[in-house]
Amino acid sequence: MDYLSIIKQPINSDLDDFVELFNKSLSHTDGLLGHALEHIRQRAGKRMRPMLILLMAKIFGEVSAATLHGAVGLELLHTASLVHDDVVDESSERRGQTSVNAEYNNKVAVLVGDYILSTALLHVSYTHSEDIVRHLAELGRTLSNGEILQLSNIQNEEISEQVYYQVIKQKTAALFEACAGVGALSAGAEECDIQAAKKFGQNIGIIFQIRDDIFDYYDKSDIGKPTGNDMVEGKLTLPVIYALNHTGDEEMKQLALKVKRRTVTNDEIARLVQFTKANGGIEYADKCMWDFHADSINFIETKVKDEAVQRSLRAYLDYVIERKL
Repeated sequence: MDYLSIIKQPINSDLDDFVELFNKSLSHTDGLLGHALEHIRQRAGKRMRPMLILLMAKIFGEVSAATLHGAVGLELLHTASLVHDDVVDESSERRGQTSVNAEYNNKVAVLVGDYILSTALLHVSYTHSEDIVRHLAELGRTLSNGEILQLSNIQNEEISEQVYYQVIKQKTAALFEACAGVGALSAGAEECDIQAAKKFGQNIGIIFQIRDDIFDYYDKSDIGKPTGNDMVEGKLTLPVIYALNHTGDEEMKQLALKVKRRTVTNDEIARLVQFTKANGGIEYADKCMWDFHADSINFIETKVKDEAVQRSLRAYLDYVIERKL
């Protein structure tokens, strides 16, 4: 099924307006900065977050200039955070393309990230909404805090599902939550509807991250990502956390602690991956995704009146769960 076409159907022209405004925001006449921004602009993704903002505005009113500038601001903040993350993580690639720090150097990457962040602030100022500006500022703080929490969790020997959710709620889920909230805000929604929209966005972000985490337990040929890559980076995700806590296997726990200390070998990662699969980790994570999906369907059924937007949001949820990349 072509989920993306169904998702875009109620917002096609609005999405075109967003893309034009976003691309313009990442353009500059200066040589080095212009080339770096063009390099970033070429790796455009599927626009899942901007589409969520536009759809939320459709639910509670109409897509306005404030909606578009809010969407550009949030996507620019996300883009800046990725540029900076690649420096912190010493990553050489992003979405199959050379990262900015690898293409140029760390100094250029940090400064380009700062430029993009400032441009994000400029666009949210164009919304003339103090609430939208506050949402972006709070999101920036939350994303940074989530990164620091993840780093500190690597040093923590506790293997906790609660901490796992704390981290993803302040990283992936926070971004989707802010998008849903800003979309509703830009359309003049009431406070109770804004909170419901934010909860819907948070659920989508959690589903999105769990799906990404499940990908890590399968071969690259299946899903386009190296098996065990999260563990190489010192991360323990929901499937292995469940398997460890459900079985109480002390030998596997010691391997998991080696993951956190980043002293684990590739063979030991392979053992942990097989252990996770054999002890219900994938099935448990899959069930968790569908629990969040059910909660999200309740929002669609109670808050969304337009049938085209209903279909779009159902396709959005299904795509996040069933995507292969």
